[in-house]
Amino acid sequence: MRHKPSKEEFNKKFEEVTLDTEQIFKGKIISLQVDKVKLPNGNISTREIVRHPGAVAVLAIYNDKMIVVEQYRKPLEKNQIEIPAGKLDPGEEPKEAAIRELKEETGFDCGSIKQINSFFTSPGFADEKIVLFFAEDLIRGEMELDEDEFLSCESITLEQALEYIKEEKISDAKTITAVYAWQIYKLTGKI
Repeated sequence: MRHKPSKEEFNKKFEEVTLDTEQIFKGKIISLQVDKVKLPNGNISTREIVRHPGAVAVLAIYNDKMIVVEQYRKPLEKNQIEIPAGKLDPGEEPKEAAIRELKEETGFDCGSIKQINSFFTSPGFADEKIVLFFAEDLIRGEMELDEDEFLSCESITLEQALEYIKEEKISDAKTITAVYAWQIYKLTGKI
């Protein structure tokens, strides 16, 4: 029988030891640093790392449709259809952030919300972690957008969501993950 490594043993297997860190940029949301690291073979290399406070996203179902927002994404230079999401405020718990973002971006309050999973968006260069939630028993209300947010809210069927993925109207990892989680939920009744 093979030895199952502990979490610590697993994380040490290919560890890169940080020798020096230089902060290059510090913005409102992200920061960029360059780390000089010692590789497992003893060689020295550099790693460019984007630091992010973390975020939440919400798969919200209302009348058997997924609530989505459409907004312009400057890095992609195009509109995207996405599930409601946003960054964590300092000290904020992910569940509270998910409830807040759902309300702000869509106007919906939820009767129940539970965590589905969490994932890192781009672990090759960033530490952003998104916690994905599932919200049901929605109650329609008014959107509360930030002053620099411009978006529209709509609800789409699973078939529309799958078509939007093919058309790349939906092309971000959090929304694609949510669509497939919803598809599994519709097939099994479990999230």
